[in-house]
Amino acid sequence: MTRARAGVALALAHAAIVAGLGLKLLVDRARLPHGWARTQPFDPSTPLRGRYVRLGIEVPLTSADTNPGETVDREVRLAIRNNRLVADPTDSNGKIRIQFRRQDDRWTARLTEPIAFFIPENVPDPSRRPAGEELWAEVTVPRVGPPRPIRLGVLRGGQVIPLPLR
Repeated sequence: MTRARAGVALALAHAAIVAGLGLKLLVDRARLPHGWARTQPFDPSTPLRGRYVRLGIEVPLTSADTNPGETVDREVRLAIRNNRLVADPTDSNGKIRIQFRRQDDRWTARLTEPIAFFIPENVPDPSRRPAGEELWAEVTVPRVGPPRPIRLGVLRGGQVIPLPLR
């Protein structure tokens, strides 16, 4: 095999891998449940990864077993209820870890690992919001692993309005 043919074969293999991953993510987005989750954005960019917003995902708990004084860190299963991401602390098969945090005189449950949402270079940083606006993320929930972000939105008047980031 000549060098040119080897280069073309390698380029085709890379294109097939990228196309396969893109197809899998599109199928997952259409097939898996998705809903909105309140976020706490931080760390808007690094030179190696490009422009992105790291999102700390807050999740309400589905059961009454939410005494943060007894448990600070636990495994949960994520689900979508009423178009919102929730956590079930009684089902630890999901292997997603949450932490209880004290914030503004209330306890919140938040995923221990933040997720990254990549943004184009020409779009203003969506994590910088005016006072009174909350940043939310629409996420898909795979069977295993953390949620995957689809798009960002802002909570206004009880409704999440998607941001035009493209």
